Amino acid sequence: MTDFAISPEVLRATVAETLGAKAKSVTVALGEVTVVVGAADYLEASLLLRDAPGCRFEQLIDLCGMDYSSYREGEWQGARYGVVSHLMSVSLNQRLRLKVFADSDDFPVVDSLQSVWNAATWFEREAFDLYGIVFEGHDDLRRILTDYGFIGHPFRKDFPVSGHVEMRYDEEQKRVVYQPVSIEPREITPRVIREDNYGGGLH
Repeated sequence: MTDFAISPEVLRATVAETLGAKAKSVTVALGEVTVVVGAADYLEASLLLRDAPGCRFEQLIDLCGMDYSSYREGEWQGARYGVVSHLMSVSLNQRLRLKVFADSDDFPVVDSLQSVWNAATWFEREAFDLYGIVFEGHDDLRRILTDYGFIGHPFRKDFPVSGHVEMRYDEEQKRVVYQPVSIEPREITPRVIREDNYGGGLH
């Protein structure tokens, strides 16, 4: 485990004091600190985490979307879509996980962190592309991984594994064409456990 200049418990207390009521929870698990904020406070909380003396998280290491619709086999009772960011303070040698959940499951929207950490630009485009989470204030929010004209968001839990369309090269038209998926759904065959000496055993 990485040695931290500031212990996780001290960081937890610092973050809780810095964010105050903006923090819904600040927890420590496995030596890592996670803070959850509300969508309305997401941008302001991020600025505080970047600039406050005891925090100074100058770098956004990663940002990705989350779909909690089948989390723990349906036990999750909160909002479906969220965003998790991993922050790093180079000057204080500490890390933090920042979570926020969108208020609406039908049209998930959270503020963009592009103005706080420029590295959010492509990460937010990825989360928009794969999860359909809209980042308000992003100056170039468009797909980044899927193809032009792609329908849906493939990392959502209800998106079919086979997708909706497939593409192939059409020799007559001399171009790539799209058509409905032709894969037939398969039944999952249960694994058969055989007896130890089935077939006479090893020779």
